[in-house]
Amino acid sequence: MADDGALAAKVRSALESLDTGKIREVRMFGGIGFMLNGKLLLGASARGLLVRVGPQAQRKALTRAGARPMIMRGRTMNGYVYVDPPALNQRAVSSWVALAVEFVAALPPKASASKSRRSGRKT
Repeated sequence: MADDGALAAKVRSALESLDTGKIREVRMFGGIGFMLNGKLLLGASARGLLVRVGPQAQRKALTRAGARPMIMRGRTMNGYVYVDPPALNQRAVSSWVALAVEFVAALPPKASASKSRRSGRKT
């Protein structure tokens, strides 16, 4: 896959078939990040598909074709996997998207930034 545009189109297509609520796209990690309820769901770039699967599903996810651990600055990121581009046909992308949505949709709502900043202040 030469660029993130083709992969992002596959992700968008997969998301259309799911009842996910509001998805927001942002530029990140040298590609496009897909956010659900303010939390990272997936990332599409020329390097492949970053998938947030959660710590419990990570080991099983790494047994799937093309999957590898997400390593950032020499550290393995728990709950995330990268999927190499050759393993990303539309069917595979749809499967990865469904796995990510299942995990991220079950997470508690994100606290607003202003509330978390206020709670750290001492009065």
